[in-house]
Amino acid sequence: GRSRRAPETGTTPSLLQLAFTALSASRVPMSRVTKVAANQLFKSEPNPAWFGNPRNPAKGAGWDQPNWLTSRFHFSFAEYSEGKPRFGVLRVLNDDRVQPARGFGTHGHANMEIVTYVVEGELTHQDSMGTAETLGRGAVQFMTAGTGVHHSEHNLNEEHPLRFIQMWIVPRARGLQPNYGSATVPPEARKDKLAHLVSDVNDAAKTPVKINQDANIYAGELSGPSASLAYDLKAGRQLYFVCLEGAVDLKTGEEATLFERHDAAEIVGPAQLSIGSSAAGSHVLLVEMAAQ
Repeated sequence: GRSRRAPETGTTPSLLQLAFTALSASRVPMSRVTKVAANQLFKSEPNPAWFGNPRNPAKGAGWDQPNWLTSRFHFSFAEYSEGKPRFGVLRVLNDDRVQPARGFGTHGHANMEIVTYVVEGELTHQDSMGTAETLGRGAVQFMTAGTGVHHSEHNLNEEHPLRFIQMWIVPRARGLQPNYGSATVPPEARKDKLAHLVSDVNDAAKTPVKINQDANIYAGELSGPSASLAYDLKAGRQLYFVCLEGAVDLKTGEEATLFERHDAAEIVGPAQLSIGSSAAGSHVLLVEMAAQ
């Protein structure tokens, strides 16, 4: 009769191994979402004298915090060195709350793209290029610090605090000519939609602010629980997400994650983002860039 052949013990792959290899080769890269909860952020309350401010009052009119400044650092900055150094080209994201009649005295910057988004109150800016203006909620300003610039930022209102997000983005080149610009985006431009505020000078996108780096910044406000926003994060791109006000459910698949005021997330594409409001008046910020 026919002899029975012994099983092979060499390197020939099994059917199971071949199937697994084929599945792995065809798999689409998965998005990665890392939540950064508000209680993980470093809270800085610097001495008033460091930026030319008088002592904090025992009880200041319109003050909602005991110190002139409460700043939440999303990355290592100033006295805080134990955090993540940056996320791609996003070197700094500080959430600053300045009390009435206080501010940052004149100080200098160089070789950085500095973008500021006003969340609440009025920000008065002056710089060594001759700019002087006051910006309100929804305004975005930028400064190409380049070879060097000095500026000050104040809340001159004596009754209401000021809150703004300041972002430092590493430019594609050093030694650029200093530059400044700003724009106020009307509420309807970001109501239940993402307003594209900032884009690369080399990109054809029409945005009110252009910077010297491959990065985009969006802001959106959700009018109620039935409202939602969508964003298609491409492969090879990444995004830093911040819930500025209210609460939202962020989905990149079937499961939703709740984000409340000050919560953030690092997201690496590809990902289809769905942002649903969990409370009236929710407000979000997205900073998108090439993955690193």
